[in-house]
Amino acid sequence: MLKIWGRKNSSNVRKPLWAAEELGLAYEAIDAGGAFGVVDTPEYRAMNPNGRVPVIEDDGFVLWESNAIVRYLMALHASDTHWYSADLKLRAAADKWMDWTTSSFAGPFRTVFWGVLRTPEDKQDWPAIHAAIKECNDLLSMADQALAAKQYLSGDEIGMGDIPLGSFIYAWFEMPIERAPQPHLEAWYARLKQRPAYKKAVMTALT
Repeated sequence: MLKIWGRKNSSNVRKPLWAAEELGLAYEAIDAGGAFGVVDTPEYRAMNPNGRVPVIEDDGFVLWESNAIVRYLMALHASDTHWYSADLKLRAAADKWMDWTTSSFAGPFRTVFWGVLRTPEDKQDWPAIHAAIKECNDLLSMADQALAAKQYLSGDEIGMGDIPLGSFIYAWFEMPIERAPQPHLEAWYARLKQRPAYKKAVMTALT
């Protein structure tokens, strides 16, 4: 059985959990990281020397890095579907949004998330938080523009390109912050919230 190590309140762990739910895979979720520890044990470091989550083990095959895990699961279980298109150009377009989420959006998002939800009120750096919120809004305007033309970042149908940003966007919309209007992004989020797999894997407690 597929094993997924991580803590369910991690946006990066939500990615493979959501992918596994959409694919209907049987899996074992193993708590690791944060308050659960585990990631500094020799056994875990043997799987992932970075000491981070998530990690999967699939029939003896160990893989880390959340986007790579999503690609692997989709290629293995949903090749030539809307999740993992056989059309190289469509698949590359989805890949683009996966990597953009990690390389561009994740940094300022982390500043907002940690600053608002994981920092004691008396230690919150609001100038830094507001600057990061502005950066996130500016970045999300790119996704909003893309979603004006297509229902999903992956194209006309949902695909792997929607999973990384979709895993972050839940917290973005549910945090007590002021957000710039992004009507197409908001409509996309509303569509995601209708998916049972998204509700189960992504819409868990924000802590």
